[in-house]
Amino acid sequence: MKAQILATVAASALLGACATTPGGEIETMAEASTPASPIPEGTGYFASDSTLPFHAPDFTKISEDDYVPAFEQGMNIQRAEVQAIIDNPAAPTLENTIVALEKSGQMLGRVATVFFALTGSNTTDRLDDINTEISPKLTAHGDAISLNPELFARVKAVYDKRATMRMTAEDAKLLDETYEGMVHAGALLNDAQRERVKAINTELSSVTTEFGQRARNAMAEQPVFFDNRAELAGLSEADIKAAADLATEKGQPGKFAIALQNTTQQPLLPAMENRAAREKLFKASYHRADGTTAIDTRDLVAKIATLRAEKAALFGEPDWASYTMYDRMVESPQAALDFMGQMVPALAATQQREAGVLNEKIRAEGGNFDVQPWDWYRFANMVKAERYEVDDDEVMQYFQLDKVLEDGVFFMANKLYGLSFERRTDLPVYHPDVWVYTVRDADGSDLGIFYFDPFQRPSKRGGAWMSNFVDQSYLWDKKPAIYNVLNIPKAPAGEPQLVSFDWVNTTFHEFGHALHGFFADQKYPSLSGTATARDFVEYPSQVHEMWMTYPEVLQNYAKHYRTGETIPAELVEKIEAASKFNQGYDFGEVVEAALLDMKWHALSAEQAAAIDTPQEVSDYQARALSDLGLEVALVPPRYRTSYFNHIFSSPSGYSAGYYSYLWTQMLDHDSRNWFRQNGGLTRANGDHYRKTVLSRGGTMDYGEMYRNFAGRDPNVRYMLEALGLVAGEGAADGEASDGAVPAQTAE
Repeated sequence: MKAQILATVAASALLGACATTPGGEIETMAEASTPASPIPEGTGYFASDSTLPFHAPDFTKISEDDYVPAFEQGMNIQRAEVQAIIDNPAAPTLENTIVALEKSGQMLGRVATVFFALTGSNTTDRLDDINTEISPKLTAHGDAISLNPELFARVKAVYDKRATMRMTAEDAKLLDETYEGMVHAGALLNDAQRERVKAINTELSSVTTEFGQRARNAMAEQPVFFDNRAELAGLSEADIKAAADLATEKGQPGKFAIALQNTTQQPLLPAMENRAAREKLFKASYHRADGTTAIDTRDLVAKIATLRAEKAALFGEPDWASYTMYDRMVESPQAALDFMGQMVPALAATQQREAGVLNEKIRAEGGNFDVQPWDWYRFANMVKAERYEVDDDEVMQYFQLDKVLEDGVFFMANKLYGLSFERRTDLPVYHPDVWVYTVRDADGSDLGIFYFDPFQRPSKRGGAWMSNFVDQSYLWDKKPAIYNVLNIPKAPAGEPQLVSFDWVNTTFHEFGHALHGFFADQKYPSLSGTATARDFVEYPSQVHEMWMTYPEVLQNYAKHYRTGETIPAELVEKIEAASKFNQGYDFGEVVEAALLDMKWHALSAEQAAAIDTPQEVSDYQARALSDLGLEVALVPPRYRTSYFNHIFSSPSGYSAGYYSYLWTQMLDHDSRNWFRQNGGLTRANGDHYRKTVLSRGGTMDYGEMYRNFAGRDPNVRYMLEALGLVAGEGAADGEASDGAVPAQTAE
């Protein structure tokens, strides 16, 4: 993903970074009546590019006291740069207006990329306080640019003569994105409407920042305590020791504590033999931040939903989803709902069928109860083990983290793209657990630098992500500095760092994002790499997951940590066969979260305003889930409203966009079919994918981009088959067969 500033503060693609004047009131550009001053010079660490290789941040020279002054200076400098564009007596041109705008805000971009990287991966109380203080100022600064009528007049003057201009395709795309972004921000609204949009944006910035902090605290500061070892029966000695250590750290020595992770389901539940303990852990996760404990985000949700719906109404849109999907590959809420609706009947039937199988297993094990969410994975794993003889603990013994990365992920990147990697220890990092590598292209030239931050810690938000410290750009002659962040539980000192099959998959996934950034081939940073539509950006990362079990790759890295034995082929076959089991839950929880997201963001302004108390938030969530036609009591959504960070922890984020994971999964499975049909892991295939997709950034229509790669539109059936939701094989040529419905591709 792009650095958080792009999701949090940039009001449009034209803003490389955003914010205010030092130390005081925020003056909009429209209010500035004095002649433009000379562009101020910045001071301090962030005033110029880092002198380290690839302009990598020098964390040894950055203190927490640097951020606020740097933000204030950066805002002031960009403000002057934009005023200079407005005051330019020359007629507006692509270079003196659109490109000049793209060039503005360099200091602000430098501080923002580092700051938001740390608030996500290694925050402190002081950084959280700064975030609370600075986010609304950044939003207001962005609004002062994107809603400035004088600036928009110059942008529009260039846009209106675009048919007569000689431009490269990337120039034309930058012009379109700049104009459309300003229109979407409110440039065509009247004065009163623009002022209300500014106020809403500022409030959303504050409220969503607070939501993210409360949701993180609900996870990091509320471990689940157990009184004795018997409650943790079934867990490994390492897990029990970690629980004892955490309880001691939290001031309750002699007890045991399990830290929550970001999703509703918790990874230790399947191993826990004590049903009451399972229920306790699950319910603590399920009810976090919903008023059951001291932390409650529901009041913030009500504010966010109301503000978003009101903002959409100012633009004449019926709801936030309609407003925010203007630049997506899927162009309307109804198209997204229709796409997901294709899956619901088969998914509901699968959920019911699998619940019946699990209830039979419970009876066979002597249980006198029906399956509940805290039981589901335990008994699903039992059935899976019986049917496919897959032992998750056994599987983990073949996946040692350093080998997964270097002999698996990097090996794949070498075979497919010709890349090579060199570990280095000479560059500063923001935490001792971060690993650093130079990445070299097939011709031996430096491609960029890669940071890998794998381990869970209280200072890190949940989940996994990719972003940039430095974006690729020919405009600034810069190569990318990219980081991947994961949340793998760290092994006790002295023990091998083994990882689950799921975390192996995530490691390949996040490096797929990194490749999207490394292969960027753009002039303009705002179109570079992963600067793509929300419902396209996950696709290149998902398709790289296919290589984790590709025989040539798997045999190179999946070695037993004690014996060095390569993972047996029959075990891999069982894992792949087992992957189609339990999709009623695995796939269902994602579909439910995506539909819940759409429910929240299909509210009109009047409907949203009526949900104005925490209890009404809970009531609306219950009604929304009950309407889905799925087994939500047994299969809750992957994220419930009160901790749905994707959609509520930034002013836009994945709001009305969580369906993107499903849409891009469809593109992914269709692409896997293409790779298989064309010879698999070859340089020719890698070079073709790099040329047609990974190097294109946000410079062209996504449907056209996909057709350039695959030679056709994508077909949803390959995903449904891969998940075991429908039987049979899709047609070899990708056309619909056996009643399959081709996926709708936005033109």
